[in-house]
Amino acid sequence: MKVISLNVNGIRQAAERGFFDWMVRQNPDVVCLQDLQVDERSLNDSVFFPPEYNTYFFDSMEDPEQAGVAIYCKAMPKAIMTGMGFPECDFEGRFIQADFDNVSVASFLAPHGSNNEEPLQAHKYAFMEGFKNHLIKTRRKRREFIFCGTANVARSPIDVSSWFVNQRNSGFLPDERKWINEIFNEHEYIDAYRQVNKQDKQYTWWPDYERAWKLNEGGRLDYQITTPGIKNQIQGGGVYKGQRFSDHAPLIMEYDID
Repeated sequence: MKVISLNVNGIRQAAERGFFDWMVRQNPDVVCLQDLQVDERSLNDSVFFPPEYNTYFFDSMEDPEQAGVAIYCKAMPKAIMTGMGFPECDFEGRFIQADFDNVSVASFLAPHGSNNEEPLQAHKYAFMEGFKNHLIKTRRKRREFIFCGTANVARSPIDVSSWFVNQRNSGFLPDERKWINEIFNEHEYIDAYRQVNKQDKQYTWWPDYERAWKLNEGGRLDYQITTPGIKNQIQGGGVYKGQRFSDHAPLIMEYDID
């Protein structure tokens, strides 16, 4: 199973930059998109609905031009689930899951947070807590899961440029790093990309200006998080940098799953 995840930072912008042509050529089994910034009903162009894929969206109820997630899948899923049961997720279109015979694949989007506006950072922490509780409950289920998306948190100093300075910034705050490492350590989830690449400076996001891209000054904010049973089925993966579709890059992972 080939799974691609990308924060498009606006699905229309990504389409204009050639994302969907590239996506179809990659021939993935599942594609998880985040931060669509659009109401699905306004997408009238067929480019957003490739005939090779079944397409499912979850829009924000509060503001359709913010957040939003989607899943594109070749095989018809057995079921689609939206939301995780708490308002910071469900009202803002931040989680959608497709269930297949042998695995469930989800697309999630954490809020950005802020250094200067406490309500925004508190909102991010509320989502993080709700998502962690969802992952804890998921461990009790008798099936495997792949959660693809933007956590807006870098795990460790090798996952962010200028790490010492960034300890004061949302996305690399001590409490944020504690949260994401609890998911991988205490709750035994797998950081799929780190199973195949342990090098530093493997970023998935760069500020939206050319200098950061050219100098590779960014952060690894995007993940494919799997249940422990998938660990030995992770075959390979990488961050695609051949084209820029947004300020994030596609994360491509291969699994030995039918």
